[in-house]
Formats: sequence, C-alpha cells, structure tokens
Amino acid sequence: MAAAGPRARTLLPAWTTHDLAAHLVVRERRPWAVPGLVVPPLRRATAALERRARRRPYEDLLAQLRTGPPLWSAGGVLRGPLDGLTDLHEFFVHHEDVRRVDDPAPRRLDAGTERALWDRVRVMGPGLTARARGLGVVVEAPGGRRATLRPVGQRVVVRGSPGELLLWLFGRRQVADVELVGSAEACSRARTARLGW
Repeated sequence: MAAAGPRARTLLPAWTTHDLAAHLVVRERRPWAVPGLVVPPLRRATAALERRARRRPYEDLLAQLRTGPPLWSAGGVLRGPLDGLTDLHEFFVHHEDVRRVDDPAPRRLDAGTERALWDRVRVMGPGLTARARGLGVVVEAPGGRRATLRPVGQRVVVRGSPGELLLWLFGRRQVADVELVGSAEACSRARTARLGW
C-alpha cells in the first residue's frame, strides 16, 4: 500500500488504497465497528467511522497499521499463540486487492502461510458461503486437503491453493485462480453465487 500510494485502484471498484487503509484502521482500532462489516443493519455506523478515517492522511493510517492492533483490541488480546486469528485473512485478501490490479498472477507462499490460510478457509468458509442458497460447496487444496463448507445443494468442488480459495470465498472471483468441478448448472451457480460477508 505504501508503494502504491493513496490513490491507487484496488479490486474493489469503489475503493482506492486510501479507502482500504481507512477500512483496516477502523476494523483494527474500533472493535464496535466490526459487527457492521457483516450485519447489514449496522453497516451505516461502520461506514460513518470509515468516512471519518478517510479524512486522515494516508501516511498516518499506514503508520497505525504498521504498529499492529492495540492491546485492548481483539487482535491485541489474541497476540501470541493465536496471533493472526483475526487478521491473517483480512490482510491477505486486501494485500491482493492492491497487488492484483497490476499483477494478477498468484504469489508463491511459504508452507506455513499456506497452512494458516487453509485453516481460515475451513473455519470461515461456511459463513462466507452461507448466502449461496441451493449450492453445496466442497473445497480442495493441494496435498489432499478437503473440506465441505455447505453440505446441501447442487454440489460444486472448488480446487485451488488455500490463498486462491480464500480469495474466491471473499468474492474476488475475477482474480482467484480456482477450478470449479461439477455439473454445468452447479458451476454456473458457483460463478454467480453470493459469497463473502
């Protein structure tokens, strides 16, 4: 984000990197705003906090992100053995939101990061596919890793590395390097299903 500057485009059509930095700071430092990221009736309050954060200089927002979450936040409390539980998926997806505008190729990740992202796919996948009505979703990653995220509905298997699966689950289908396996109808539904929060 520092290299891209505050006005760079992201995969989120309405957001620049400045917007994205404001979102990340609010998420990390205003824990009461987090429910508004996933609960529609609360989104207006969270959006107001993000608008306020956007008025701050970009460099100030990046400086706060560099210092990590404050100790009193969920991310701060979970430091140590649970480090990354609240932030890994968020920072990975938003990093790709910035990077893949100019470089759509997947990054090579180390084995530890791949394992951690796979854990996030398994844990968050059922929630991220909850609105994909009528679609049964199974994910497969290299090394024989497999998880059923939605057991009921027309079945589609989504194959890819853990990072690519996470991008797909967060609705970044235009860049996620995954393979869909299933009937033509199931694959078609998977391409247009509502994913993410």
